[in-house]
Amino acid sequence: MHLRPPAFDHGVTSFLWALLFGAFVWIGGAAVGYGSATSFVAGCVVAFLAFVFVRVYGEDEPRRP
Repeated sequence: MHLRPPAFDHGVTSFLWALLFGAFVWIGGAAVGYGSATSFVAGCVVAFLAFVFVRVYGEDEPRRP
């Protein structure tokens, strides 16, 4: 019996990376003294860019057997 993790669509994985990284930038910016609105906007921009980057470059090319 082989236990494997469930297969998630690459868009879901990209969204999760973007969500976590954007939240990290938002909370980090607020922690070091930037304004809440500035940190939120920067977090949204970084989340969008992370989503696009992981969506385009994050998937492995399938190997030929």
